[in-house]
Amino acid sequence: MKRALNILFVSAEVGPFAKVGGLADVAAALPRALAARGHDVRVVTPRHSPEPIGDVAASLTLGSERWAAARSVASGGDGVPTYLVESEGLFPRSRIYGEADDLERYLAFCRAVLELPKQLGWPPHIFHCNDWHTAPIAFGLRNRAWGDAFYRDAACVLTIHNLRYRGPDELADFLCQGIYYADAVTTVSETYAREILTAEYGEGLHPLLQQRQDRLFGILNGLDYRVYDPACDPHLAANFDAASLEGRATNKAALQQRTGLTQDADVPLVGMVSRLTEQKGMDLTLEAMEALLGEGAVQFVVLGAGDEAYHRAFAALAQRHRGRASVSIAFDNPLAQLIYGGCDLFLMPSRFEPCGLGQLIALRYGAIPVVRHTGGLADTVRDYEGPGSEGNGFVFQEYSAGAFLAALRRALAAFQRRAEWRHLQAQGMKLDFSWERSAERYEAVYHQTLAGRR
Repeated sequence: MKRALNILFVSAEVGPFAKVGGLADVAAALPRALAARGHDVRVVTPRHSPEPIGDVAASLTLGSERWAAARSVASGGDGVPTYLVESEGLFPRSRIYGEADDLERYLAFCRAVLELPKQLGWPPHIFHCNDWHTAPIAFGLRNRAWGDAFYRDAACVLTIHNLRYRGPDELADFLCQGIYYADAVTTVSETYAREILTAEYGEGLHPLLQQRQDRLFGILNGLDYRVYDPACDPHLAANFDAASLEGRATNKAALQQRTGLTQDADVPLVGMVSRLTEQKGMDLTLEAMEALLGEGAVQFVVLGAGDEAYHRAFAALAQRHRGRASVSIAFDNPLAQLIYGGCDLFLMPSRFEPCGLGQLIALRYGAIPVVRHTGGLADTVRDYEGPGSEGNGFVFQEYSAGAFLAALRRALAAFQRRAEWRHLQAQGMKLDFSWERSAERYEAVYHQTLAGRR
């Protein structure tokens, strides 16, 4: 049996304390899965909320004009301690990202992260950092290790959740520095790990990543089945599982009512929960949905926020197709869960997708994904080719509205074969994308990295 490790998991957002996207879900679930494997895992994140939480665990010196304190709380009652770092004038703030002094804020946070274990008297074997906000720790740890034995046996693993987001200053690329100095680099699916070695997906860093490819690992994100479970989800109108799929009809009716769509049990209801950005394939979605809605072939509901141009475009689409299309520009978790539990098809026509959680949730909730073959979508959705196929969704290759629309038409044809469709739903719901397998792979990377350093 491999030895237990001290693992400090570092993230700019951690659910339930602060959430913008999927990073918060990962930072909440992966530490729990690692702790369940016998490791001493602790989580550290900025204190974004001004609400009083927990006790001061340590006061940290960050320089003559800044100070920080780490407040310790229990994350979800699961025994994984979380330290919320506050810093005068820097944290908390009204926004997690997008402040004018984000570089200063997250550098101060990284200094606090390096100081916290020493003040706690708890030396980590692994600093597991996530994205650009924590990437400076990779270089800082090496610098500290030269003169302080406390840090000498520690290694840094950096996970890239999306290579496109590298910080607000093109002259201070923290992520680039982290990739160079981390002992190992991971990203959130095997296919994306291969893709970012190419000029098409490497965001200009592919030559550097090629240099590190012997220490680059793709590990698919998991899904927290305690949170995403249609059998007990409180946001659904009716709970269900793979053996009681009739509950989905109740959710479909509730979704139609809530979003102002015509009550129609037989029409295919197409759903999307997404950032409304170019990366997510919004241009393809608008073109394909205009065609299908114009034919009266589907209903369509979209929830998300992003680029203002897409806000206007989707609002205009809904206006042209009243009763058949609905758009909600918002972050609304209860509505998101109802979309997963009530829609028939779930769309992810992404230009690129490092991992994607939407398709995993959709499969768990019996909504059939229609996706482009890229990144984590390629690793989790297999094309359905008819009875006897092991596919669990509908996949297209070329990034074009025509290819997307062809995949949608195949899905709509399968929807009309109801017994076959129910089998496809049940087949997807039985898949296991829980965190246990991914945690085992991270554990292997940690041990391999430590052995390589020695």
